[in-house]
Amino acid sequence: MLIGRCLSALATALIPTTLTLAVLRATDDGGALGIVLASELVPMLLLLPVGGVLADRLRPERVALFADLVRGLSQAAIAVELLLGLYRLVDLALLSALAGAAIAFGSPAVPRLVVAVVPGPARLRVNARIGVVTSLSSVAAPAIAGTVTVAAGPGWAAGLTAVLFAGSALTLGGIRTSIARRAEGFQDAEQGAGVQGAEDGAGVRGAEQGAGVRGAEGGVAGRRVEGSGVEREAEGRGTFSAFGRDLRRGWREIRQRPWFLACVFGHGVWHFVAGLFLTLAPVTVVQDLGGETNWMVIVQSGTVGMVLGVFAAPRLPIRRPLAVMQVGAAAYLLPMAALAVPGPVAVLAVAYFAAMFGLGVLIPLWETVVAEEIPERALGRVRSFDTLISFASRPFGLAVAAPLAGLTGVTALAVVGGVLVAAANLAAIAWSPTTAEPRARPRDDVDEQRPLRRGQRRPSV
Repeated sequence: MLIGRCLSALATALIPTTLTLAVLRATDDGGALGIVLASELVPMLLLLPVGGVLADRLRPERVALFADLVRGLSQAAIAVELLLGLYRLVDLALLSALAGAAIAFGSPAVPRLVVAVVPGPARLRVNARIGVVTSLSSVAAPAIAGTVTVAAGPGWAAGLTAVLFAGSALTLGGIRTSIARRAEGFQDAEQGAGVQGAEDGAGVRGAEQGAGVRGAEGGVAGRRVEGSGVEREAEGRGTFSAFGRDLRRGWREIRQRPWFLACVFGHGVWHFVAGLFLTLAPVTVVQDLGGETNWMVIVQSGTVGMVLGVFAAPRLPIRRPLAVMQVGAAAYLLPMAALAVPGPVAVLAVAYFAAMFGLGVLIPLWETVVAEEIPERALGRVRSFDTLISFASRPFGLAVAAPLAGLTGVTALAVVGGVLVAAANLAAIAWSPTTAEPRARPRDDVDEQRPLRRGQRRPSV
């Protein structure tokens, strides 16, 4: 799984640089570049809720396989077009949109894949390793893509990306998860006449009684795999009503956990303020603090801080992970304060290092806490809401930074952004996962379960 995530993270990080250089070779129009890059983001945001529903319905390794194969094929098509010298912006935009749709389906499946593969006590360590891999990929990928593009052309960089996605798909798709074993055990137990209370070796219960089981409503066949919360239903109510019902159930899981909503809101504010900083800080540094080289020093200090934070997270004696996470997010106040009063580059670099160190600590802790507190049957839907808010907030901050700075000035906007990110994230500490009753089943969720027959038992969540 670690190898597959490494390949996927590196391939994902290669795409922006490759597309940027390819578009700039075709045209000098910044608007065209923005359209191509946004073509991946827009379908991803629109389809994330759908991806969350499917991530909870299907085996996560199969979703990861499909998503990375689609992304690999889109990059292979881009590679062929660029190698043939056809720099058609419409084609690049459409293929980028296809890749963005694949991200929407694959991203919510990753947390379920980790839960299905890694035992609970080891998840923090594994999530930290995944975070380190992702961080290092974000640092190495621009250099790799730039080198390959300069030496051989953007078509070869896109081809390398396609190969990495293919390797990731084959690696992640070949994982044998506990979910797959339970599903196969259920199917074996379901076959034959007079199956009653069948239970496979992994603890899956719920095979229907009687030969040739048929649903009591409309003769529609129904199946359910239960045990760790994995569900499959075939009902005659229509695809859209089933999809809406699944979305509502996912939202109920979120609504009954105030700590999750508070944290996600705080993280969304973090991404918004990060968009402000990444727009305003480069201009300030380049114009007033020594030029582009100094800005690169600041960026790299943040990258080093994030990698060290991810590495340190499983090694710190943390008793209240939620409080530590939110303090780490609130640390983005430091670079915003340094930006408000432009001083030496070293001060801004240290402040950004501290903020990104806090983010590095937050990432594996958040992945681990959410996996522990959210039932596996709803993990994909819950994480899709989380990802949607985060992905939407950053570009919004990037878009409004310059207009707001024109109205208020950089100093005032930096102060307001710093106070906002600190207040929103520290306020979330008032809630705790241990008091939110995260594993309680809501009363209005009983319709997810079929009536039990005499002698049958319901597996606990």
